[in-house]
Amino acid sequence: MGREATQILSEVFGYRAFRGLQKEIIESACEGRDALVLMPTGGGKSLCFQIPALVRPGVAVVISPLIALMADQVATLRQLGVRAEALNSTLSSTDQADIERRLRSGEIDLLYLAPERALQPRTAELLGELPVALIAIDEAHCVSQWGHDFRPEYMQLAALADRIPDAPRMALTATADGPTRREIVTRLGLRDPGEFIASFDRPNITYRVAERQGGKQQLLRFLEEQHRGDAGIVYCLSRRSVEETAEWLTARGIPAYPYHAGLDSELRQRHQTRFLNEEGQVIVATIAFGMGIDKPNVRFVAHLDLPGSVEAYYQETGRAGRDGLPATAWMVYGLSDLIRRRSMLEESESGEQRKRVERAKLDALLGYCELSSCRRVALLGYFGEELAAPCGNCDNCLDPPDTWDATEAARMALSAIYRTGQRFGVGQVVDVLRGKTQEKVERWGHDRLSVFGVGRDHSEAEWRTLLRQLVARGLVDVDVDGYGTLHLNDSCRPLLRGETNLELRRPVKKTRKAARKTAAPVGLDAEQRRVFESLRETRLDLAHEQGVPPYVIFHDATLQAMVVEHPETLAELAEIPGVGAKKLERYGEIFLGALQEALAEATQ
Repeated sequence: MGREATQILSEVFGYRAFRGLQKEIIESACEGRDALVLMPTGGGKSLCFQIPALVRPGVAVVISPLIALMADQVATLRQLGVRAEALNSTLSSTDQADIERRLRSGEIDLLYLAPERALQPRTAELLGELPVALIAIDEAHCVSQWGHDFRPEYMQLAALADRIPDAPRMALTATADGPTRREIVTRLGLRDPGEFIASFDRPNITYRVAERQGGKQQLLRFLEEQHRGDAGIVYCLSRRSVEETAEWLTARGIPAYPYHAGLDSELRQRHQTRFLNEEGQVIVATIAFGMGIDKPNVRFVAHLDLPGSVEAYYQETGRAGRDGLPATAWMVYGLSDLIRRRSMLEESESGEQRKRVERAKLDALLGYCELSSCRRVALLGYFGEELAAPCGNCDNCLDPPDTWDATEAARMALSAIYRTGQRFGVGQVVDVLRGKTQEKVERWGHDRLSVFGVGRDHSEAEWRTLLRQLVARGLVDVDVDGYGTLHLNDSCRPLLRGETNLELRRPVKKTRKAARKTAAPVGLDAEQRRVFESLRETRLDLAHEQGVPPYVIFHDATLQAMVVEHPETLAELAEIPGVGAKKLERYGEIFLGALQEALAEATQ
């Protein structure tokens, strides 16, 4: 690694050492090689193109999918003293002309563009006139038809590279399986790229999945017991659910704001700005929110509905804990989620091959939900990474679920589905098994079947859990016909014939109470937490003065290090991770003073 790159890392970004594969990636880019970079959210992807942009001559072009993300990264870079700009439709013609002038005069180091803007003839012509240091394509999985967030305009970006053939290209993403990686390389025309695949593990995230038992009430308990006062994201499948959940949480003292594509754009922007610029805010959103959100202190991501794939789940949960401090990925689900998701899939205009791929992805996610073993082992295994031992930081490791030999009960359930004609949903099958003489049971003559009442020893909740797990394991199919009709498939034959046994999770009777967490980072004692909160107030005041999100001044992790290390001089403060030369000059005296004052007050 050249001395210049390590100097930039230290002096500009305030870090003393590269993490993981950063060194190799940056070295490759500085040498002019193309690269495919897979690195989890929060793993330091941005540095992989930002440092080569400052080492290599010319301007680096960064393709980014969202205007909000561009604005966020530009604001962060400017705080570091880096000459960065975003060229997009929110700018006046005068501002756009000024950026073009400064590009031609070499006054800009990084230029952020949306793919649509990059492909405009005027932009392509402008870039063709400039020395381009590199082309970085962020969220590169958007190029793949088999990825979870396909965007057609990404497929045309190879044309931009053709226009600037000498610039190295770097495609970056946090989520891509094997087929998606191959398509990224092909679609973007990467030339013999170095492939850098970092660990997908986010050890600071605790993964928790639970059966839905009154979803909003479960969410409220989760927030009150573990994340009161923390910033977080709650994902819902429908716009109606988003608005109802945000209103419901607000009425119970949680500052929550809805975000979905059906809201007025000005209102959406206002809600996003509050989430980014204020502390402890909650966004309730559809997947319209979140791609590339850089807010580092999101302490939780909650799903009230099942995502569409493991890739989508991984990317959405990855928005938690980007600062490396503890965070939670929490989700509730039920059989209704699967029915809705499959219904949406079957009603889509996708071709049969695409639908087949999406069905498999949905089935993989459902299998993840039903695990009784370590979730992190399964999650990393999905992306081809092996974890040597259980993680100790997911619900199944921290509180192992009870399991039981469900072989005989499963055979009863399969028999009940078959003998009722494979024409009914979960409710009717459960009523037959438990011997309930409901009007619908009697009307169809199901009270005269040999299976009527054979399952009285099991509760309704137990049967519903068992049937959901049979669907998750592919032993029973469920139709998306509006009724959730259950029917058997060939996979259940070995179980019916007595050739195999089946062990399943027991249903959870009640939500176990988790240890309460405060908004302050884990590991600080009461006195240190008071100092930390004081530094957060100082940061918030500075952010409001400048009209920027607090985290672009300093991350929570940097404030926590100040609290723990007690720097007394500018030289000592410069040793804190995240304090670069420009920030030391701009904020050093302010935070040293605030720290000393807070320490004095905390000890009184």
